[in-house]
Amino acid sequence: MRWLLGAPQRWWSRSLSIRVVTSSVAAALLVFGATGWLLVSTSSRGILEAKSRQSVSEASAVLESMQGGLRDADLRTSSVNERLTELGRGAANRGSVGNQYEVVISGPVSDITSAGVSVASVPDSIRAAVRDGGQDLYTTPTAVVFTDGRETKPGLVVGGALMASGSGRYPVYFIFSMEQEQQTLAVVQQSSLAAAVVFVPLITAIMYLISLQALRPIRGAREASERIAAGNLDERMTISGTDDLAGLGRSMNHMADELGRKIQQLENLSLVQRQFVSDVSHELRTPLTTVRMADDLLHDARATFDPVTARAAELLHRELDRFESLLTELLEISRFDAGAAELMIDEVDMVDLVTTEVRAQDALADSYRTTVVLDVPAQARIKADPRRVRRIISNLVSNAIEHGEGNDVVVTVRMGDDAVAVTVRDHGVGFSAVQAHQVFQRFWRADPSRQRTVGGSGLGLSIALEDAQLHGGWLNAWGRVGRGAQFRLTLPLAPGEPLSGSPLSAVPKDVEGSWPRS
Repeated sequence: MRWLLGAPQRWWSRSLSIRVVTSSVAAALLVFGATGWLLVSTSSRGILEAKSRQSVSEASAVLESMQGGLRDADLRTSSVNERLTELGRGAANRGSVGNQYEVVISGPVSDITSAGVSVASVPDSIRAAVRDGGQDLYTTPTAVVFTDGRETKPGLVVGGALMASGSGRYPVYFIFSMEQEQQTLAVVQQSSLAAAVVFVPLITAIMYLISLQALRPIRGAREASERIAAGNLDERMTISGTDDLAGLGRSMNHMADELGRKIQQLENLSLVQRQFVSDVSHELRTPLTTVRMADDLLHDARATFDPVTARAAELLHRELDRFESLLTELLEISRFDAGAAELMIDEVDMVDLVTTEVRAQDALADSYRTTVVLDVPAQARIKADPRRVRRIISNLVSNAIEHGEGNDVVVTVRMGDDAVAVTVRDHGVGFSAVQAHQVFQRFWRADPSRQRTVGGSGLGLSIALEDAQLHGGWLNAWGRVGRGAQFRLTLPLAPGEPLSGSPLSAVPKDVEGSWPRS
């Protein structure tokens, strides 16, 4: 039910053509409504004014004729009521021709009316106006009520007065039927409604066709941009005409040309850069081997040197080790970039491999006064490249020791149905959640000013991520400033097999209640 109620809102937000057509139809309805109201209002006012003028003119003529008959009558020989009755009957007979009007006279004895007409047809407001007025005529709309069973119908009352010499003032009311005028107004209203019923669907269809014509190039631009974004840089829009939409197409095609050119430049630059790194790394191998041989001789004979020379030999040996490590990492990166990295698959017990790599870091852990705690099962056998997995574990453990601020480092191994996972948790300085993906970028460092004693090239985690992905696995990072960090390695039981999940959470157990899982 909620989905059905939300469907109009989704259509409105997703479809420009629906918004255009709906807005146009709403505007058309508003225009038709205003026009229809103005037409009916003007027609009603015009018809009523015309009817009022005609009725007043007719009533004035009849009233004047009645006044003449009353003035010429000898009221000494006939009573006023009898004379008024005669005049009223004559006026009623005249009005009955063509059903023009009915007559109501307020006589001295009783009201005198046309046959079948009720005196209730004359409103009290016009009775008071005629009674208190002079020779003026007064008009007001009314409902004509009949006593002979006819239905009540709309009408117009014109009131005036007859003056009898020596006997007073006698109001006379002429009731004109408005039935024909009401029928005319009904025809006008029906015509306005019929015009709206016909023209609104027609306008809807026209606006829909116009919107399709206007939006088709825009939709083509959107589809072309989506195909370009998907990597089809040869996609172009078909252009016809010289209007603004054709200008949009030309701009889109020009943008695609420039984008393709820039991407090609970047690809060429990246290729040159990778080739440069690869060439330099290989070219440095030969002089490094020669320098290494000389360094080994000096390092072995350092006991015979004076203290300053011996110290220089030790510094040279240590820095050559770091340089060789950096050169090895650069060569490995160049293999990944060239797509030449390959796996040497063997059956591996992750428990033995992790334990061995942790024990190899004991000297480093002692220098930082850090205890590395192992939480492993009896065994966890998978098929993987042992050298690359060792490199991942070694990098994660050494980083955790160096940045753990002397706190314990916990290494956990768990086996699942389709994967094995290793987490390395430290309680050191950590890093922000935003930096969780940046730690795998090449040469990235969270704190460039920090003292470096292990590696320090900034390529270790990048290579570790490449090694994990080469197996078809994952390498995730979690960290919070001041709360430490945790890295999770998840590998399939065999390279390339699909992973449905990891046996271990990416979020440390000690903070799972306060941070979302990932």
